[in-house]
Amino acid sequence: MNAESSVRGEVHELSYAESIRDAMDIALGSDERVVLMGEDIGVYGGAFQVTGSLVHKYGEDRVMDTPISELGGAGVAVGAALTGLRPIFEFQFSDFSTLAMEQIVNQAAKLRYMLGGAVSVPLVMRLPSGSGTGAAAQHSQSLEAWYGHVPGLKVAQPSTPRDAKGLLLAALEDPDPVLIFEHKLLYKMKGPVPSGYYTTPIGKAAVRREGTDLTIAANSIMALKAEEAAKTLADEGIDAEVIDLRTVRPIDRETVLASVRKTGRLLCVYEGVKTLGVGAEVSAMVAESDAFDFLDGPIVRLGGAECPIPYNPKLEEAVVPQVPAIIRAARDLANGAI
Repeated sequence: MNAESSVRGEVHELSYAESIRDAMDIALGSDERVVLMGEDIGVYGGAFQVTGSLVHKYGEDRVMDTPISELGGAGVAVGAALTGLRPIFEFQFSDFSTLAMEQIVNQAAKLRYMLGGAVSVPLVMRLPSGSGTGAAAQHSQSLEAWYGHVPGLKVAQPSTPRDAKGLLLAALEDPDPVLIFEHKLLYKMKGPVPSGYYTTPIGKAAVRREGTDLTIAANSIMALKAEEAAKTLADEGIDAEVIDLRTVRPIDRETVLASVRKTGRLLCVYEGVKTLGVGAEVSAMVAESDAFDFLDGPIVRLGGAECPIPYNPKLEEAVVPQVPAIIRAARDLANGAI
């Protein structure tokens, strides 16, 4: 379920942020082509302190503060990738990537195609994402479905410290641009992380919990909330299988379809706005496959509300799926109440 390629030793307890820093440290130390770029990632250590003190270890030629221009910084990163470097570009907030859409969507994603494969753009972009920090409408969005719509991009969403490290290292091996959305609420979460180099495959989902009564397909922090919900459901006699998508482009079609064939029910849970979100794609994928014939009930989507993220903490909590809402939707689906 969690196939990995690795050269690793002991397992350590690291936070999500520490595991990302560990991956960047390994990459910087083993490949001189790797450079870090972004606003305030040097001495300040990054908006969420993820890059930490790497500038002191590798110097300002390898860990570079960029001007306060997302479009300009992203353009330099694309150009650096075209010349043979392996840039890791950090946006302070995923929301700010909207200022760099030209470089991401029209340049990075398309240049390999437009030049007949003569070039590649081995670029990794890190995007702190999601709600829950009281940062309001312009700093709290989940935009992964936007970028997942673009051919030429890969989009990853690690939900554990282990996958945060493994997916970043896998992204650095990829010849095409990879966007990694890191949920801000996960940065302090701790978990077991193997030391040394290993990769978590892009395009491979993880079965976080096996079950027989329904499938919950979720991404990012929602996979963890789905796991928590599944524990309560188990006490009620409902056996939920939890699929952590891990990447939304490409989506692991086979793992999702195999689970739906087994359980006969599908609940899609995602933080992004419900309309045209990741769960809509998963729903369509199942509806267009032979797994549709195995369904014993309708496909249910539980996504974010159709509004900007509020600043008020109670309202903020209310507009994105929480564990009680997942439990209710799963219970209704399993009991045929939907």
